Amino acid sequence: MCIDEINRGNISKILGELITLIEDTKRESMDEQVAAVLPYSGESFSVPSNVYILGTMNTADRSIALMDTALRRRFQFVEMMPDADVLRDIGADKVDDLDVAAMLEKINERITFLYDREHTIGHAFFTKLAKAPTIETLKVIFEKSVIPLLQEYFYEDYQKIQLVLGDNGKTDPSIKFILDEEVKVKNIFKGNADDVIDLPDKKYTINTEAFENLESYKQII
Repeated sequence: MCIDEINRGNISKILGELITLIEDTKRESMDEQVAAVLPYSGESFSVPSNVYILGTMNTADRSIALMDTALRRRFQFVEMMPDADVLRDIGADKVDDLDVAAMLEKINERITFLYDREHTIGHAFFTKLAKAPTIETLKVIFEKSVIPLLQEYFYEDYQKIQLVLGDNGKTDPSIKFILDEEVKVKNIFKGNADDVIDLPDKKYTINTEAFENLESYKQII
């Protein structure tokens, strides 16, 4: 039995009386076996000892902190962090001479430093490269998944997104994913706006051409 995003579910509706019956010591043939009467058939039911219940959750989702204590003690928790070796094992680690696995490891190293380890990019985004190891596939992954995720993580703090993607170290603007341009306040507002302290000194744009250039990804590393 597998329950996806178990921390988001209504446990009383998902498990009902099973919340007690799934305990190891209260299963069928155990010393403390407990049974429940099924509401429709009226039959006595207990959970066999060889039934496994798997629940998945996203550690970046803070609703994990609100998980019911009773549920916590009925499950063992196994952390599964992003693993670039999975891409190597399934042949999804290369696009021409770009090492996708090494690129993902570098991105996640920077995210861990700038944010935390719970928000690193999962390797599952890149598994489709196993069947289609092309720049077109990589473009879709970055443009539709990676960039929007970084925008959410850093609340559109594009300077940090530039750091994650190595744009701060690229000399050629055409291969930068995030372009920045100095803002001239006097060209935007009428009169004197110097006393407004929160005005940004740069404006940022996403460079769509960079997604189609393999060198943009190579220089992340």
